[in-house]
Amino acid sequence: MTSSILIPVCEDIWQVRQALVVNGVPARTRMTVVRLASGQLWVHSPVALCADLIAQLRQLGPVVAVVAPNCAHHLFAGSFMEAFPQASLYLAPGLARKRPDLLGHSLPDEPGIWQPDLTYHLWRGMPLINETVWFHARSGTLILTDVCQWWRGDALPWQAALWARLTRVRSRMGVPLHVRAMVRDAEAAAASARDILNWPIRRISLAHDAVVEVQAHEQLTLALAPLLR
Repeated sequence: MTSSILIPVCEDIWQVRQALVVNGVPARTRMTVVRLASGQLWVHSPVALCADLIAQLRQLGPVVAVVAPNCAHHLFAGSFMEAFPQASLYLAPGLARKRPDLLGHSLPDEPGIWQPDLTYHLWRGMPLINETVWFHARSGTLILTDVCQWWRGDALPWQAALWARLTRVRSRMGVPLHVRAMVRDAEAAAASARDILNWPIRRISLAHDAVVEVQAHEQLTLALAPLLR
């Protein structure tokens, strides 16, 4: 299912939810769109496009930056850039080797063109995924891709519900077991978790698949406990 609906999250932030199948498991993912103070758009983890979605994005403002935030979220980056060729594509570390066909830039050291609205942190110690975590300071919104997940809701297909239970992200937000297995440097991963928890987080957007707005910082602290041990 391809969604063409931009859903407001808070002032100047929108999302699109789409269904897809990953290794035979039905899943949902989110693309996040932030309108910067300049009026330009920053897009995180692009999804499949259709004419309606392209039109909605153009109504919001010009797309200036598109981010493939880790080494797993890149499927639709190429087609997205074909629709918005004036934008710059930024790739998580290591993704250029995996996808040499993507004509993107390495994420620069701060500040980037998204400052002062957004800042990012590379989650260290997990080189197989190399996730970049983003924070929108004005709204207190943390944007996560795969390191933390929460597959909630009563309408999940049985395969998705089973996968979520097996990886321990069905009943609450957490670091899935298969992501924990990607940790190669536990001390570095824990240091990144502590750095992120220093941000004044009031809301968390999870690509898979929830927006957490109640006790967000407290829930994140609990979710990251396995990495902090």
